[in-house]
Amino acid sequence: MSVKSAAASAPFAPFSGPFAIGTLSASGGAAFPGLVAPDGRVLDLRAALGEPALTTLVLLERWDETLPRLHALAADPVGAWLSLDDLRVHAPVEPRQIFQSGANYRQHVIDLAVAHRAPDAPGTVEEARAEVAAVMDKRAAEDLPYVFIGLPTTISGPYDDMVLPSWAEKPDWELELAAVISRPAYRVTVEEALEYVAGYTIANDLTDRATVFRRDMPPIGTDWLRSKNAPGFTPLGPWIVPAGSITDPSDLQVTLKLNGETMQDESTNDMIFGVARLVSYISQTARLLPGDLVLTGSPAGNGIHWGRLLRDGDVMDGSVTGLGAQRTRCVAEDAR
Repeated sequence: MSVKSAAASAPFAPFSGPFAIGTLSASGGAAFPGLVAPDGRVLDLRAALGEPALTTLVLLERWDETLPRLHALAADPVGAWLSLDDLRVHAPVEPRQIFQSGANYRQHVIDLAVAHRAPDAPGTVEEARAEVAAVMDKRAAEDLPYVFIGLPTTISGPYDDMVLPSWAEKPDWELELAAVISRPAYRVTVEEALEYVAGYTIANDLTDRATVFRRDMPPIGTDWLRSKNAPGFTPLGPWIVPAGSITDPSDLQVTLKLNGETMQDESTNDMIFGVARLVSYISQTARLLPGDLVLTGSPAGNGIHWGRLLRDGDVMDGSVTGLGAQRTRCVAEDAR
């Protein structure tokens, strides 16, 4: 699930609630699901729940029945607690399916439209921004999110190095709030959709801007396989914070810093479609499974906006309110 990393782990960042769930390992040991306390202690849930073969995915498959036991374990100071300092943090879950929402932040869509605008396009920039805003209003009214599918092999740990493929001409960051599914969901309503969300985590949905659109076949449009699905292109985690610990997923701050400089800093309130509408929309076509990820889109402030794409040696620090923080160092493929 996690590639070997030479990057230093990010400092332990606080999260909301009495506990979070992670996937961790001791030196040379197998990865295990862990209950993480706010002070950095970790409980191996294989031993605590008496299930030696337990994985985070299995835990999510039994989320509703196990959640009360997790709360009880978190409240008990006596136990075989481990120190986070002695453990490696992997991506918190290995999903079977990844659903990615595109063009879901109002300001981000406007910025991208202007950035990709042809030099000889008619009208002013202000007119172009107004036109895109009108299109988004229509999408919202007609309940038409834009969702595509990602590969589980893109998942990497929250502190793993990110290998930039030699073919990627314009690698870019896209920090996002990700919802983690707790039980099978098929054709659920918006009103009941959040009942199928176990919790939330952080995802950085990296994109090579140079290969988003097919140059050889423009009518076909976007090529998400090429532009988004290189190994490790989705740093995930560090934790899954239970949904009950997040008061309002539409009021979280998404912040990404590149080499210490803030590039993205936006509230999830700018989303066109919230978590419930995305989960419901996806479930009308696909059957969501426990452990699946629903990525909710990225706010304004991507590299294409700043005219500064990722390169060898860059360090990205990403955080979402109440979910902790991740750190990713970029390494050029030919520099390995």
